[in-house]
Amino acid sequence: MQALTFAAADRPPHLLCLGAHCDDIEIGCGGTVLSLLEQYPEMSVTWAVMASDEKRAAEALTSAHALLAGTAKKTVLIQSFRDGFLPYNGGAVKEYIESLKADTPPDLVLTHYRHDLHQDHRLVSELTWNTFRDHLIWEYEIPKYDGDMGNPNFFVPLDADVCRRKVHNLVASFPSQASKPWFREDLFLALMRLRGMECQAPSGYAEGFYCRKAVLGGWGGRTSSHRSR
Repeated sequence: MQALTFAAADRPPHLLCLGAHCDDIEIGCGGTVLSLLEQYPEMSVTWAVMASDEKRAAEALTSAHALLAGTAKKTVLIQSFRDGFLPYNGGAVKEYIESLKADTPPDLVLTHYRHDLHQDHRLVSELTWNTFRDHLIWEYEIPKYDGDMGNPNFFVPLDADVCRRKVHNLVASFPSQASKPWFREDLFLALMRLRGMECQAPSGYAEGFYCRKAVLGGWGGRTSSHRSR
């Protein structure tokens, strides 16, 4: 398969990670974040979570700072919208996501899958596209009871060590989730193993994404954030 890489024009690349809940980014794209930071140590990261309470916010901060340790520039933002009720606070959530445009323009946005059956996940995806209409967006997937896993069309192969770091961080950082029967190391590894098989990853592991739209090379006077290697 043809690989893609970033080609920032005049500044270090900027990554924006959006999640509805405190462990969503880690589950959906934690391995990809670790891999990008290894490949682009100068990359800056904005990490924004919408729903939390005091306990979960503390876990999310611990997790984000552990994953982003050594990052050249990082901003971790944990909001306190009510879990499960994001669509009913849609106006406020939209205003918050719109406010993130005031930061450095992202070269890549990681967000939820648009057909995710969880209402909070789906709203974050919709508002991501409302706000960042001229950006490269990869939609990540979250395994859960709803049975809404699809067929990703974009893959990020992961080293086995990156997968272990991702899973260890999840289990260590979110003890409040330990009682949930699906919050298990073997489940997280199994999904990455499946996606690794689908894209023939050298290590056997990968994370899958949905990329609705991408442009190869320069466009409209701007340098694209992705080019063929």
